[in-house]
Formats: sequence, C-alpha cells, structure tokens
Amino acid sequence: MRGDWYVKKNGLLLVNLGSPKSPSTKDVKTYLKEFLSDQNVVTLPKWFWQPLLRGMILPMRTWRSATYYRHMWTQAGSPLTVYTEMMQRKVQSILSDWDIQFAMNYGGPTITEKMKLMHQNGDAQIIVLPLFPNYTQSTHDTIIEKVKATGIPAYIIKNFYDQPRYQQILAAQVDESYVRKNYDAVIFSYHGIPMSMINKGDPYEKECQATTAGVLKYIQQVPKEKVFTVFQSKFGPMPWLKPYLKNTLMEIAAMGKRNVLIVTPSFVEDCLETIEENDVQNYQTFRSSGGKVFDAVPPMNASDDFCQFIAELSQKKISCV
Repeated sequence: MRGDWYVKKNGLLLVNLGSPKSPSTKDVKTYLKEFLSDQNVVTLPKWFWQPLLRGMILPMRTWRSATYYRHMWTQAGSPLTVYTEMMQRKVQSILSDWDIQFAMNYGGPTITEKMKLMHQNGDAQIIVLPLFPNYTQSTHDTIIEKVKATGIPAYIIKNFYDQPRYQQILAAQVDESYVRKNYDAVIFSYHGIPMSMINKGDPYEKECQATTAGVLKYIQQVPKEKVFTVFQSKFGPMPWLKPYLKNTLMEIAAMGKRNVLIVTPSFVEDCLETIEENDVQNYQTFRSSGGKVFDAVPPMNASDDFCQFIAELSQKKISCV
C-alpha cells in the first residue's frame, strides 16, 4: 500500500504542432493529409474541401514539402521534434517532482496516448500547454478538443504572450542580435491566419500586436521606429492577415532598407517556417529585391531561460486551480 504519506504528482503536457515521421514523400503526405483535414485549420465545408485536397492540393504540395523537409532534416530528426523533446527533458529536470510529457497535435506521439499515460501514472492535476504564445482557433481548438475527448480532467494554458517574463526573454534575444550589425528594420513576423477567422472574433491579431508592444517595453537597443509587425505563411487564395512578410520585404528593399532582422514569436522552436520559408524563400525574395543582410533572431529552441519560464508558468497555473 502507498499509505497516507503518498502525494500524487502534478503533470505537464507540452503540445507542439507536429512533424512527419520522416521527410519521405509518403510520410509527408500522411502528415499533410491529417493537418489539412482539420476543420479548425481549413474551415471550408468537407464536401468542397476534401475532393480538392485529395485530388489537387496533396498531389501538388506533397513533393515540394518533402523537398523542404529533406533540406531541414537532421540526423536526430525534425528540428521541431528534437527541440520539443529537449524542452521536455529540461523542464522535467526543473520540476523533478512533476510528470512532464510532450505530444504533437498531428503525427505522434499523440495527445490521446500521452494523456492516458499521465492518467495511468497517477498525475493528480494535469496542465496542458500548447507551445504557441498566441491563441488562435487554428492552433489551439483541436488540441483542446482532443484533450477533452479523453475524458481526463486537465487545465489548458491558452496563451502566454502577455507574461512579462516571456516578453523579457524575447526582448533580450532581440537586443543581443540587433547590436551585432547595423540593421535598417526589425520585423516581427507572426504566422498568419485567414481573415475569415478574425472576422468571426478570433483574438489572434490583437494578441500578436500586443506581443510586439509588450516586447518593445523591454527592448533596450532597437529604436521603435525601426519595428514592423507582419504575418507570414499564407496558404490558399483567400485573404489572410496583412501586411504579408514577403510584400513588406520587397517594399522595404525598394525604400533602400538593405539590412533586416527577422523576429518570429509564433515559432518557439526552429521548424519549416523558420528554416525553409524564411532562411531560404524569404531570404531569396529580399535579396532579389535589392536587400543585402537578412538575419533572424533564433527561436527559443529549448533555451534554459525559456524552459525555466515554462516551469514557472506551470507552477503558477497549478497554484491558481
């Protein structure tokens, strides 16, 4: 018997977007099919979207995406998965009396299997933390639905963009990068979402704007007039949040601003958007438009400061429930 002395531990489930099992065309297609079939991501009616997805989008997009994944893949695997697992280990070392797990919204390990494991482990209270600073339907709602579907009680941390410690860490990263060169512009680039979501009340745009404003309170080295807030990763023909990063890069170059520093708060770890979309595609756009220096502030990437912040945020959440 465990006896009266036994105290159940708390649990923390870190949830990231996900990644294909491998950069093979087959695995990338499986991943994209799951991701793009999520109606919180693509809100078009299934009767319209699924034939288009299977008949046109997947055949055209899979080989190109597989090429991108092969370019960014490491010996240890997908950078997003590698850094998420690293974060899990670091937070576990900080919260040694907790049960820290990680899961992926698409692909594996799945939210369902990890929630069941934590329940079997006897976790008294489970915190679920989506690793996205800003809430939006397209990243959070499916995570919340999958957690609720397990029937296991859990507390969701829906965002952390407004946490002073998070803003301070990001500000310090920006300052450290900015002083290395003479930059003409510092661009805060967030992952975009369709305007249709914003029109239905999604708070994402306001939270992104508030993130930039919050970080600027702690930045010491960057003149505020050099800062831009934009959105990237547009998908499909429908209007998304503007201004678009790619258009802004061309406009800035045309204005004679040749040296830019990119900040990507939406991505706490390196992934396809930071490594391939920005470092390759958007870099090429900027250079072909007359730009010269295109640098990026590294994501948190399981840094000690960020992992300590995650641990403290989780403890704070537990103390409030």
